[in-house]
Amino acid sequence: MLARLKYPVFIDTLYLQLSSLPGNLFRGVLKDDRGQVCSTVEKDISNDQEEFTWTGLNDLPYGRYTLEITHGPEEFKVHVVKRV
Repeated sequence: MLARLKYPVFIDTLYLQLSSLPGNLFRGVLKDDRGQVCSTVEKDISNDQEEFTWTGLNDLPYGRYTLEITHGPEEFKVHVVKRV
């Protein structure tokens, strides 16, 4: 699976582009600088390429976060920033 952030900076929503075989489970975990889980999401991918909008992040404090994306045995991390 290939997941790509559209923008590494967000206000209340993260936008991702997912590429994978249909029927696979995508899992995302957003952690703060201390490593505490702030938000999680799971989604079944129904198309070869799909855009995913992760909403509900407005209540998080401003700062740096780590987005961990898991798909089966594959996992990668990317840093994102919540700004005003």
